[in-house]
Amino acid sequence: MAYKITEDCINCGACEPECPVEAISPGDGKYVIDADKCIDCGACANVCPVDAPQPE
Repeated sequence: MAYKITEDCINCGACEPECPVEAISPGDGKYVIDADKCIDCGACANVCPVDAPQPE
């Protein structure tokens, strides 16, 4: 099960460098997670100040 970044994202970028498989990239107003690359490790969720990354 991959993580998904919700609309709560404030586009701060804290999550992107934490992803060990480079599944996170800037999107249109918020960051996005490539579900095919995500390994469900939760590293992004651990650093997000607004809890935007959530398990799908």
